[in-house]
Amino acid sequence: MKEKNPLIAPELRDHLASGDSHILKDFCEESHPAIVAEMVSALNAHEAWSVLGHARAPLRAEIFNHLPDDLQGDIIDTLNRGEIARLMSDLPPDDRADLFKRLPEERREAVLPALAQAEREDLRRLSAYREGTAGAVMTSDYATLPPQLTAIQAIERLREIAPDKETIYYAYVLDDQRKLLGFVSLKDLILARRESRVGDIMHRDVIFARSDEDQETAARKIQKFDLLALPVINGKDAMVGIITHDDALDVITQEHTEDMEKFMAIAGRHEAGAYLRTPAWVHFKNRAYWIVALAALGLISGLIIHRFEATLMHMLILALYMPMVADTGGNTGSQSATVIVRALALGEITQSDFFRILFKEFKISLLLSLVLGILSWAKVMFLSSGSDMVVGFSLARVGAVIAAALALQVITATLIGALLPLGAARLKWDPAVVASPALTTIVDITGMLIYFSSAKLLLGV
Repeated sequence: MKEKNPLIAPELRDHLASGDSHILKDFCEESHPAIVAEMVSALNAHEAWSVLGHARAPLRAEIFNHLPDDLQGDIIDTLNRGEIARLMSDLPPDDRADLFKRLPEERREAVLPALAQAEREDLRRLSAYREGTAGAVMTSDYATLPPQLTAIQAIERLREIAPDKETIYYAYVLDDQRKLLGFVSLKDLILARRESRVGDIMHRDVIFARSDEDQETAARKIQKFDLLALPVINGKDAMVGIITHDDALDVITQEHTEDMEKFMAIAGRHEAGAYLRTPAWVHFKNRAYWIVALAALGLISGLIIHRFEATLMHMLILALYMPMVADTGGNTGSQSATVIVRALALGEITQSDFFRILFKEFKISLLLSLVLGILSWAKVMFLSSGSDMVVGFSLARVGAVIAAALALQVITATLIGALLPLGAARLKWDPAVVASPALTTIVDITGMLIYFSSAKLLLGV
């Protein structure tokens, strides 16, 4: 079915001004909630909430859930306690907890008494988990079954509770102490004989996460085992919630954004889709610290060049190929660091693989150095074929020295690119933060040392 064309912001304002309730109601209910939220995001908080007011309460909450965090906060600031409580009641438990944690302390205390007791207790429980853990992204909205039910009784039970649950495809089998015994899928129940017991057909080998486990680790389990949801248990092995596949996707996107920005030496909070909402001054502060620090460290490269000033003056051709050596080292080092950081993030390698990793990167760097060394020698011979050379030195000899320096730079840069994230992981630092920002500067310094030392030793200048 073709989806109705959404209204753009000026049209929405016109319909609000003229009180076209039917058009606004159709707009909210006939378009996908994510599209409605995208269009509404261009309005201010008062206008956005006025548009959402034409939708049924559950749909209004769903649209609100797709709005950017800053607009959600602005809307909440315009609402009274009762309106906030009604909105939170319509949100899924995990999204309700996220919104609650973003409220100022005084508003939290004001809203809590307006919620039903069951919602209030659930909200306190979910919001108590530390940010970045599996408990902080799980929902308490899941289906459970006792093991003694028959398959037909279990299907009837799921039919009754389905309207209030986020997913019923997986139902988790718990004992009286809420210990996780296993799970059954809706497919299992449909295919089972009517009189079969849930305890007999359930899957006992359950993939689960601990509530204090890192959220990315939990999300990767959903990705690795192709799960629709992942059960979460606490320290007493009692089930406390599930992480659904859509929340896992959000976590992986968030972590990917964070790793990318850290890899590029960007500090501060790391949120997906927050570029335009973030003021230029905040962007400046997030980027400036590492850049200024590394620029200061980069002065060492200048000191090295100054130290070998006599070598440069004696053979000016060396200056022409300095950028080639520096760029090649930076590129090969960045490749190595990127591969290692990603492998660490995905759990493909551990600290016990340290020497295997270094040996593999060394073999790779040897092959790269051979290819790039030959290419750089050919480049020198081609580009500088008509240049005047210092008496006693041939272009082929100078080219060979430049090629040897570049080859050695490729090997060292590749090993440094692997060592930095591995060393950071061993020290319990974030490999993404350490690897890329420090890599370029360190490789530049080592590259200049290798380049001029090779020229001085092999050419005697």
